[in-house]
Amino acid sequence: MSPPFLTGQLLLAMPGIGDPRFEKAVVAVCMHDERGALGIGVGRLAPRLGFHALLEQFDIPAGGSPDAPVHLGGPVDPQRGFVLHSLDWGGQDTMEVDGRFALTNTIDVLRAIAEGKGPSRWLAALGYAGWNEGQLDGEMTRHGWFTVEATETLLFETPVEQRWSAAFQSAGVDPRLLSASAGQA
Repeated sequence: MSPPFLTGQLLLAMPGIGDPRFEKAVVAVCMHDERGALGIGVGRLAPRLGFHALLEQFDIPAGGSPDAPVHLGGPVDPQRGFVLHSLDWGGQDTMEVDGRFALTNTIDVLRAIAEGKGPSRWLAALGYAGWNEGQLDGEMTRHGWFTVEATETLLFETPVEQRWSAAFQSAGVDPRLLSASAGQA
């Protein structure tokens, strides 16, 4: 039996996951069904890249938008941009995620944010994490991932460097007590 679909959850990488790209990763699962899964990493920032530089690449004036840091969304297609945002804005190809947040990867969201007409809460990311059919389901049965509810507080208010620990704590887990190895019964 496969685990329940995880859309709208945060995947937290357990210590010792075995893939350095995902050490202490926090991934917002935006799509998970029988065909596979797609998530946006929200636990790491792209070094020396701000939102204004992203806008500049599309010749969009920054307007009054903040020069927020850009997240490392994942190892797949790292040049492709995504905006994870609150549900108070929707545009071309916006995907609502389990009534919790939305995902847009079209330029209209960048323009809206720059013009002060975009979502009230948002974060930009480059790249995504993707899993083929059944791949994430299989990973969930082994030591590696833990899930918690993706709340607006965790996504948009918790500082990035605290997000992994805060997400575990939201589930009543002290991350300092986690082991990098799994036991066997």
